[in-house]
This record gives sequence, C-alpha cells and structure tokens, in this order.
Amino acid sequence: MSKFWNKKTNELLPYVAGEQPKDGVKVIKLNTNENPFPPSPKCGAVLREFDEAELRLYPNTDSQIVRKSVANKFRDYITEENVFVGNGSDEVLAICWQAFFEEEKNTDKKVLVPNISYSFYPVYSQLYDVAIEKVPLKDDFSIDINDYIGKDNCGIAIANPNAPTSIALDLDDIEKIVEANPDRVVLIDEAYAAFKNDYETAITLVNKYDNLIVVKTLSKAYGLAGLRVGYAVGSKELIDGMMRVRDSFNSYPVDRIAQKLAAAAIDDDDYYEANRCKIIRTRDRITNELREIGFDVLDSSANFLFAKPNFISAEELYTKLKEKGILVRFFNKPLIKDYLRITVGTDDEMDQLMAAIKEVKS
Repeated sequence: MSKFWNKKTNELLPYVAGEQPKDGVKVIKLNTNENPFPPSPKCGAVLREFDEAELRLYPNTDSQIVRKSVANKFRDYITEENVFVGNGSDEVLAICWQAFFEEEKNTDKKVLVPNISYSFYPVYSQLYDVAIEKVPLKDDFSIDINDYIGKDNCGIAIANPNAPTSIALDLDDIEKIVEANPDRVVLIDEAYAAFKNDYETAITLVNKYDNLIVVKTLSKAYGLAGLRVGYAVGSKELIDGMMRVRDSFNSYPVDRIAQKLAAAAIDDDDYYEANRCKIIRTRDRITNELREIGFDVLDSSANFLFAKPNFISAEELYTKLKEKGILVRFFNKPLIKDYLRITVGTDDEMDQLMAAIKEVKS
C-alpha cells in the first residue's frame, strides 16, 4: 500500500512470473516454458548486418515486415490486413482486452475463461474493469465446450493448449464455440499450439468468423522469449480496433531490430519445424519415463508437462529439485497444488532432471 498510489494501483494483484535465476548462478531452467534451442541462424545474420544508424529513426508503426511474414506463413487463409503485431503476446492480449471486452451495465454478463488457465487473464480483468467468470474444468482438467455454448457473456478467452494443464481442444471444438457466439469476440490464445502432435491453428477459421481473434507468440516455438514479439490474427474489423487502442497508447511498439529478427525467424520454416519436432519427441519420451516411476502426467500438447508425483508432495519435490539446481514451476493454488509444470528442455537437461528425481525417490 502507498499513499501515492491511486485506488486502482493499491487494489491490483499483479501477475507473478516464473523465478529467474540470479546472474552468474547456473541452473537447469525448466520453469518458464522457454525454448531450449536458440532462434534461427537467420536471426544472427540480421544482427550482424544491422546498421545501427537505423536506430535514429522510429520503426514502422505497423511492423509491416512482420505482418508480411505472418501473412505469407498462413497465406491460404489471411492477408497482411488480418495481422496485428505487438511487444510479446502479453501486450497483444492486453490490447485485445481493452479493444473487445467491457462490462455491460445492468447485466450479469462476464468474460468467460477457464478457472484454471493463464493467470494473466484475471489480472487484465482487474486492470481494465472487466468482470470474468471462471468456468470450472472437468475432473480430468479438460475444457467442456458446452460451458461456452448458449451462455450469456461479453466475450470468451481460452488458451489452447491450456496452461498450465497442457491439454488442447480440437479445432472442431474451437469452431463450435466461435460459431455459437457470433456477437461476442472469442479469443484463442495459441502460445503453445505449435507443439500439438497434429498441429492445427484457429487461424484457418479467421476468414469464416469475424468474431475470432487468435493470439500467437514468438517466445515459445521460435526461441525468441528475450525479444518480446507476439501477434494477433483476426478479421480486418478486429485488427483495426486493436490498432485504435494501440495508437491511443504507443504508436511505435515494436522496435526496428525486433521487427527484422521476428520476420527472419518466421520466414525460416525449416528450422522452426525441426526444433518443434525435437521438442515434441523429447516431451513424449519424458512423459513415459515419468509415468513409469510413479507420476500422473496429463497428455501434453504443449512444450511443458503437467505432472503429479505420487511418492512425494509436489511442493517438496520442487524444493528438492531447486536445491539440485533444477527449476520447475510449482503453483501453490487450490486444485493444482499437487502438480508441477515442467518445461521440456534439451534431451541432456531432461536426462539430468530424471536422474535428480530418481535420486530424490530412492
């Protein structure tokens, strides 16, 4: 509390990010869902060739080269006018919240979100004065799409795959939700969608439904968490609305270097695909190994595992792994406090994780 803060600031409960190791401290970092591999070599070429004299000039306001790269990647479904680019998907999500969701006076309509999901959603709700309704997941942590069909709301936000549970809805189910809410914006947060075995994206539905906005990030599949670039894909009407909000706050959100690096990474499909597949293979292998030694592990479609140890509490295992220099994520929250979220690292990192867990168990 502070006498200098306004009422809103005093009331906020901000998002808590995963622990970052102190400088110089070596750890195996499996707690923030970063890609274990470096970004495309084409990003290195961009940095080497970048002319620092460019930095005296403002960047392109609309991140045109990034929009072009995204439109080219999904060229069968969209054009550049369907793409919005921002500083990481968190900023893009925040702008979606401001542009599309609002409290409707004298009604009980709220934004529908899963009760276990990305913990930034309640923060946006509080910051922008938009009430949310946390819709319970099923007992197996999956989303029941019927909870989002035929229910009054002022918008819907779903992470697919969901976080931290790692479970994904099929595209047919996403379409049923979008189709059932034609007068409300349905936001599908695809931060982890690239890691679904049978990869599919709701971007393929954008031209069919003008109420659908799909948010993606370069932090996960592209190995660019340190860059902070994300984007949204939707109808021109939705994208224009996001630009109105952006230009009322910051007309130059993505810098010149970030735009060139992002475009280079998106254009390198071969490198992206190779790393994506390596992570999937490692994830599936470690899932089986954890199950063999007494874990309940949900079927993951993400670059992380949601795993419950049955021989020790999740909190105690988290602590013991931290003592061994391995960071995983523990959420001390009802319903999920028995689980750990474990990022998929390199094969060597995951082997060290498994060895440490077996040592704890023995």
